[in-house]
Amino acid sequence: MAEQKTIKLVNGVDTEVLQNLIGSMQDDPSLGRCNLRIHNKWVKGSHNRSTVSDFYGAGRNIPHEQTFVLDVDEPPLLAGEDNWASPMEYLLHSLAGCLTSTLVYHAALSGIEIQEIESYLEGDFDIRGFMGVSEDVRKGFENIRVTFKVKTGEENIDRLRELTRFSGVFDTLINATPVDIKVEKK
Repeated sequence: MAEQKTIKLVNGVDTEVLQNLIGSMQDDPSLGRCNLRIHNKWVKGSHNRSTVSDFYGAGRNIPHEQTFVLDVDEPPLLAGEDNWASPMEYLLHSLAGCLTSTLVYHAALSGIEIQEIESYLEGDFDIRGFMGVSEDVRKGFENIRVTFKVKTGEENIDRLRELTRFSGVFDTLINATPVDIKVEKK
């Protein structure tokens, strides 16, 4: 009879998979290089749609199990139809998702059990910047507030706060990341 592998899950995460990945990257740092990509197409008005089908990681191109579709719209205040979240709301969603995954994964690797985790995010911005009404107003968020409610031992709270620093989206937001934009004729 074949021997069954016992999977050790902490916070629903197979920590052996993560440990193996970490070990592989320690042996070959090039395996840590990733390239994420999406294709976006304008539909009409403020509606546009992105598709995500694959990415490069661990030294190879990896197709997703399915193609993900992300629609974007604006509220009527900005002449949108309000059928989907706005790009700024997606940014908050990306930050929330990345911070949450970061906490869950790093807590699991540290042996910290989490029973529940919720986050509440708010971002303030002045629409005059985006609309070109004032050059003195920033076009993006002026600040973002994140509050986590975590069901875990009290002794874990400070450590969990420290673990948020591993979030890729958080790092991208707090450190200037170069963005190269090309506009070409189709």
